[in-house]
Amino acid sequence: MSQKSDRQALASVNPADTDLIAAIATAPGRGGIGVVRVSGPTVTTLAVQLLGKTPQPRVATRAAFLGEGGQPIDDGIALYFPAPASYTGDDVLELQGHGGQVVMEMLLRRCMALGARLAEPGEFTRRAFLNDKLDLAQAEGVADLIEAATESAARCALRSLRGEFSALIGGLVRRLIELRMLVEATLDFPEEDVDAVDRDTARKRLADLRADLADAFVKGQQGSVLRTGLQVVLAGQPNVGKSSLLNRLAGEELAIVTAIPGTTRDAVRQTIQIDGVPLNIIDTAGLRDTRDEIEAIGISRTWQAIEGADALLLVVDAAIGVTVRDREIITRLPQRLPRIVVFNKIDLMGEASRTTGSAHPGGETHVWLSAKTGEGTDLLRRALLSIAGWRAASEDLFLARERHIVALARASRCMERAEAVLDQVELFAEELRLAQCELGTITGEYSADDLLGEIFSRFCIGK
Repeated sequence: MSQKSDRQALASVNPADTDLIAAIATAPGRGGIGVVRVSGPTVTTLAVQLLGKTPQPRVATRAAFLGEGGQPIDDGIALYFPAPASYTGDDVLELQGHGGQVVMEMLLRRCMALGARLAEPGEFTRRAFLNDKLDLAQAEGVADLIEAATESAARCALRSLRGEFSALIGGLVRRLIELRMLVEATLDFPEEDVDAVDRDTARKRLADLRADLADAFVKGQQGSVLRTGLQVVLAGQPNVGKSSLLNRLAGEELAIVTAIPGTTRDAVRQTIQIDGVPLNIIDTAGLRDTRDEIEAIGISRTWQAIEGADALLLVVDAAIGVTVRDREIITRLPQRLPRIVVFNKIDLMGEASRTTGSAHPGGETHVWLSAKTGEGTDLLRRALLSIAGWRAASEDLFLARERHIVALARASRCMERAEAVLDQVELFAEELRLAQCELGTITGEYSADDLLGEIFSRFCIGK
């Protein structure tokens, strides 16, 4: 069964995938224009009732949008995209009107009165997938492009949307199929004139595949950092300069800074960018024993923020160093949590900025800096990127999701097992098949095996 017929089968399981659907495609609120999008098999019927005619395909047509009694709801532009040359692969009608919320809702209600139903979240893109206009990775690229928090993330999402990630995965799958053909031809057609598997050739091909898969995994991890960012918590005792450091990293006065201990009662959050990587910095209440009920609530929330963090900045006073109380804080930290100990206020000591240690789970990096003057904050930024696993940005990254990373890791393990059983042809072939299935889940091409057709067309077996 082909990939396209698989998707069509999915659509037949859920008849709702062939309904006429409509939704407001622009953001809520007022704007210069607003767009209502309609898609489905009876778009032309709706267009005649709403516009008095079916617009010429792919031509911007000015029209009055008519209500039930023929009175105009709005005056705007209609665009008609007949199937299959549309975003969803079905007939699509886009109605561009004035961008008032009331006007858009009136127009949407009129479309629903004419037989459309309200589209579910992501349903237009779902139909694009079912109609073979996008694969799963491209469909996810649509959402990632909309949600991109940085320019780097937007560029990576666009590459996924344009199919570069899918092409990378597709190349790995094709090479897996070719290797499987060499192996399974000897299993399925032992009576034919087929040479036995060349072990050295198979081992070389598998090694090349594993190397390229490892490279894809690294790129996926990099892209995952761009997509989700890094949750970084500023913690430490009162009056060590956490709020000053947040203000310095953010480049603006976000947090109140005073000499009074306990000034910060609740978390202050700010997203910053370092080399295009989003970091969500959370300034928290100073960790200490207190009888102040409100401050105690803030301290409790600090520990909650630490539990959900990807990295911790433990800020200490450089003049005092790491105290017994700081060590008590460190012992309570999750073991998996990488941390940077920031020795702040070096300007009061006449010390130079520097860094020591390396970032790894449960390990420490030490950075000496001054949040007041800014000296050493570049060292801290580089240390944060190191914790995030970030390397120099390149133009071939893609915004990987967790499921992509998991599938790549599973495929890699399948290939590792395949190498271990290379001399056992049946097991070797099975591990290659499992690796192909794992990669196929990324683009949605996991389907019935068409390997037999590949063997007949490429090797002319059975002549």
